[in-house]
Order: sequence, then C-alpha cells, then structure tokens
Amino acid sequence: MKSTPQRVGFLGYDGVQALDLVGPLEAFMTAAADEDQCPEPRYETLVIGLTDRPFTSETGIVFQPHNTLKNCPALDTLIIPGGRALRNGETSTIISEWLTPQANRIRRIASVCTGVYALAPTGLLDGRKVTTHWRFARDLAKRFPNLRVEHDALFLRDEKFYTSAGITAGIDLALALIEEDCGPGVALSVARELVVYLKRPGGQNQYSEPLQFQFQASDKFADLAAWLPSHLRRNLSVEALAERAGLCPRHFSRRFKEVFGATPAVFVEKLRLDEARRRLATRTSTIDGVAASIGFNSAKAFRRAFERQFGVNPTSYRRRFAAHRNASTSGGK
Repeated sequence: MKSTPQRVGFLGYDGVQALDLVGPLEAFMTAAADEDQCPEPRYETLVIGLTDRPFTSETGIVFQPHNTLKNCPALDTLIIPGGRALRNGETSTIISEWLTPQANRIRRIASVCTGVYALAPTGLLDGRKVTTHWRFARDLAKRFPNLRVEHDALFLRDEKFYTSAGITAGIDLALALIEEDCGPGVALSVARELVVYLKRPGGQNQYSEPLQFQFQASDKFADLAAWLPSHLRRNLSVEALAERAGLCPRHFSRRFKEVFGATPAVFVEKLRLDEARRRLATRTSTIDGVAASIGFNSAKAFRRAFERQFGVNPTSYRRRFAAHRNASTSGGK
C-alpha cells in the first residue's frame, strides 16, 4: 500500500540564517527517497514564507517559498530556523502569532539556534527545558524567564517541542527526528550521505569533544583536535600525545586535565568508543575488527570498555541496531 509522506515545513524570512534552513532541509530531502530501501518518498518538504515574495538570508542568498503563512497546508513537523531578524524586530511576533493557534495541529515543532525566539513568545515552552546557540543562551533566559534554558545542550526534546544549538546542530536535530520516524538505519544512511556523525561524540554537549578541544586548547594542543579523531588506531598514550604537543608527560597530563576536566586516557577512550558505535552500526567489520581499528589492544578489553560506557556489550548493541533497522524497512513509518 502506498504510504503518504510526512510533510515537514521550514519557515523562511528576511534575515534567516541560511544554514539553519538549508542544513535540516537537506537532511530531510536526503531521507525523502531511498531507491534501495524505500521507493516512495518518506517526506514532503516545504519552505514557508511570511509572504509569497522571495526572502533573503543574512548572507544574501535569495529563497523562493513554496507556501506562505496564509496558505500553509497541514504539517506533521515544523522547523523554525534562527536568524538575526528573530532576535530584533517584528518577525518573531508575526511567526508566534501565526503559530499559537496552529500548534495543536502540528505533531512536532522544532527550532534551530535562535529560532527559539519565535517559539518562546507563544508560551508553549514555558516551564520546558530548551537550548539555543551558546552565545544567546543568557539573553534568552533573561527575556523569557519561564524557560528552563540549558546552555550546553546540542539539542533537547520536551514532549513535542525540540530546540537545538547553533547552526550545524540543526543537522544533528534533523537526524534525530529522522531516526524517530524511520529508524537508525535510515538516519545513518542520511548521515553518511551528508558526511556527518549520526550522533556526534560528546552526546548532548554543545560541542563534540574534538570541537571543544579546538575551542579551548592552547597553541600546543591545537593540532591534536584535528588529528585525534582520524588517528584512533595509533598509540595515543600520554607519552605519545605529550611528545606531539611538545611537553613532558607530567606537564602535559596536568595541563590537559586542568583545561578539559578529564585525563588524556579517559578522553581518548571516549573518542574511541563513540567511533566504535558508528562502526558497529555499519556492520562492515567484525567486532574484533572494530576493536583493532580504533586502537584497542584486544577485543576483550574493547568489550569491557564498551559495556562499562554504554551498559550493553558490542554484540547486543549491533543486534539491537539491526532490529531497529529491520523494523524501519518492513512496513514501519
């Protein structure tokens, strides 16, 4: 039986942050049709303008909306991208006044970055946990004291409402929504097509560990940020890392823990285990092969570390992932 694609609407307006709009849109478009797994489109995507006139992003890109607030069809999911216009001006008022009577008819409502500034005035987020770009978290909390603003979250869900951090976090959020609808197999396929993590290392931190490392590091640590994730198979002992940073091991360890709140060993193990989850999901290597590929000296040590970190052994994790994937491709949404 032919399935009806879920309709996802993306609000657009003059002054929108282009990547807040295009990033999640690309993710849903990529998931919309997979000729190998699902010949029918999973999603119908619409860009919804305040009017039928073209609108211009902060960077000067001009978009032509498919629909307007006045003739918008029923939506399954609404995405509100951020942008300078929502923080200062009447745009957020126009959107919030339109959204208030529409909200009960929309299954999911999500904001990207400062898109939350258009959602907050509706009162729908009062008492809820929300997040936004770290630069604006304090201002958001001050303007809307009824919100429970979390400064360091990548994205958050509170019932039907989703909020995300800055810019590329909108892609992380879109992948999570796709995974909810279609299962991890489809979400992973989209992530691979877009060349991004399905789940960034670091879980709910606004930065993944490698990005946070870059942001906080002194010049002696800076090159490790880009180097570590792609060299997990190498010797990443304190001595090896200290030599790369040009410091003695004792001084390196002390500085590292002062800056990042974790020892180098704990930090490296977490990077390795997060990468292991991604590789287990692809099913292209044996578990022993995954262990070796990310630098564990033995499969036994890998299994112990994986279970300690995630509460499940690698075999069970892979089996559960396969079960979710099979369910998503055998008559599910």
